[in-house]
Amino acid sequence: MKDAATSASPAALASPDAYVDAVATAVRAAAAYYADGSTPLGDDEYDALVRAIEAYETEHPNEVLPDSPTGKVAGGAAVGDVPHSVPMLSLDNVFSVEELESWAAGLERRLGRPVTAWCVEPKLDGLAVAARYQAGRLTRVLTRGDGLAGEDITHAADAVLGLPERLAEPVDIELRGEVLLTQEQFDHANAVRTAHGATPFAHPRSGAAGTLRAKDRPYRVELTFFAYGAVGLPGTDHGDLDHGDLLARLAELGANTAASTAADPRRCATLAEVAQRIEEIAALRAALPFGIDGVVVKADAVADQQEAGSGSRAPRWAVARKLQAQHKVTRLLGVEWNVGRTGIIAPRAVLEPVVIDGVTVTYATLHNPADIERRGLMIGDQVFVYRAGDVIPRVEAPLVDERTGAEQPIEFPAACPRCGDAIDTSEQRWRCVRGRGCQAVASIIYAAGRDQLDIEGLGGTRAVQLVEAGLVADLADLFTLTKEQLLTLERMGDTSADNLLAAIGTARSQPLNRVFCALGIRGTGRTMSRRIAAYFGSMAAIRAADAEALAGVDGIGTEKAAVIVTELVDVAGLLDRLAAQGVGTAVTAPAGAAVAGAAVAAGAAAEEGEQGAEPAAGPLTGESVVVTGAMTGPLADLSRNGVNELIERAGGKASSSVSKRTTLLVAGEKAGSKRAKAEELGIRIVTPDEFAALVADHLAQG
Repeated sequence: MKDAATSASPAALASPDAYVDAVATAVRAAAAYYADGSTPLGDDEYDALVRAIEAYETEHPNEVLPDSPTGKVAGGAAVGDVPHSVPMLSLDNVFSVEELESWAAGLERRLGRPVTAWCVEPKLDGLAVAARYQAGRLTRVLTRGDGLAGEDITHAADAVLGLPERLAEPVDIELRGEVLLTQEQFDHANAVRTAHGATPFAHPRSGAAGTLRAKDRPYRVELTFFAYGAVGLPGTDHGDLDHGDLLARLAELGANTAASTAADPRRCATLAEVAQRIEEIAALRAALPFGIDGVVVKADAVADQQEAGSGSRAPRWAVARKLQAQHKVTRLLGVEWNVGRTGIIAPRAVLEPVVIDGVTVTYATLHNPADIERRGLMIGDQVFVYRAGDVIPRVEAPLVDERTGAEQPIEFPAACPRCGDAIDTSEQRWRCVRGRGCQAVASIIYAAGRDQLDIEGLGGTRAVQLVEAGLVADLADLFTLTKEQLLTLERMGDTSADNLLAAIGTARSQPLNRVFCALGIRGTGRTMSRRIAAYFGSMAAIRAADAEALAGVDGIGTEKAAVIVTELVDVAGLLDRLAAQGVGTAVTAPAGAAVAGAAVAAGAAAEEGEQGAEPAAGPLTGESVVVTGAMTGPLADLSRNGVNELIERAGGKASSSVSKRTTLLVAGEKAGSKRAKAEELGIRIVTPDEFAALVADHLAQG
């Protein structure tokens, strides 16, 4: 796990004026954060600022301002008018392994003995709430506020999943936990908001804050609750129910807890186990369906908690190990318009460089023009940028309140940025009217790639030569090339021409899935091409399929099926010419021939003489396999697509992500979060060599 200590290290405040400015900045940021989440500072910047303020106040105790955020719940920014039954405190933060060890040592000195056990759980990135139940019935929900009193948000309770209206038992209890928007709920919320003419939420936390406080909206936004504690539950006040057991008890009552996630709370006997669990949760972060901004470490035993007590702002028996922020604020400097190999015109944000999760980000996706308009972006805006794991950074929303008046509208292209021809704006994703013809070079390079037709010797330079010489306009032209034509190209000799023609000849016999993938059909890729080829068995069957038949393929819904049908019509002429050259004409038994909706495909395939038998069983039949890390041994020379093809030849199903449906993980060198998640789920894990031995017969076939 990357250490967040560097990004969170306090910069010294050199003067009283700098201290005053820092306090004012922190107060404004905290007020925005706890009001609607629209803070102009990212988590890392805010944490570093508060630590700098704390350091200054330690050196100059007589200069502490009353507005200082130090020592206050929610930085002193939040307010409320309904008193809490028991103060609802914040957590202190640590930013490194060393700081965690120092905090734990301090706790054990206070206890005068070792901590009995630890509990480690995710720090959810939402809003803390208290939910009161009488005789098992929900009566009131409050925000944390200033810790002593909170804001009544009971009106929003019916939209919060995991917060039951009635508990399984008629107990008087106050649940304490976090309300957040999962990524799926966030995306849905923004779709609903824009449909009603509202501004999209900047990010999930601001969406949760705004939703909980909103009243009389003409639409509904669902949220999710995770309980992490309780007040008044029998057994919690006398040392009978430790923290881990408390969470299990809350789940029995019907409340949602983090135990239902891959980052479930764990009891740890030693600090070394705590550190390991923190690493595991951090590795899972990108794959979690909700945001976390740290990991909480607690003394598990109620007796330890009661003996340690609490300060005015935070309990002494719990701390948050902060992780590097995945949301940051930076400036939108411009928008580039790039043309893809299928003619799609895609906008890309040019950003003022910002470090997110240890990576310097200068570009981010903007999806399409309609997305830009929905978000109301302008050049010069301060914007939230989000990055999770290896996911491409994306711009989420502008900070409208930070505008100065100098911002400029984003100019949309009136003609194709590459060829100058007209733009088809009939769909959300704009496209050059020339389609693939606009990017013939890119299309040829893609088709010749290792995971498609694997035409050795046909790289970028050679593709440019072929297109500019007028010898190749599309994929089919490759298979009509002659040696005489090739020899007219610069730096093309007899041997090079012979080698390229031989590679093109070999490409004629590539399996159906690779030929289909080489077409660059929108809505498909390597994995989907394998599924489509296996389902229909022949190019003729694929071409004959309607949207309903295509939707029968795993992972293709109605919307994507319609796109694929349209794309196949667009490339009909190309497919005819490829078939005339004997490319993509291989026929296999279709896996989907007996599936409802595949009758057209089966009929078309039958015209080419296929039998319609089920595929032969293999050593991976019934297995769902995920591959991660660098492959070694017999698999070292295979691309990831090649390994996935091997999985499917052996009867298995290749998948890109680990889930409860995964049955086998092939973990190579530097396997990361996928291995951690597989271990959490108890999934069988093998090395590349072990896997190669398992599928040896099918490996030889490749």
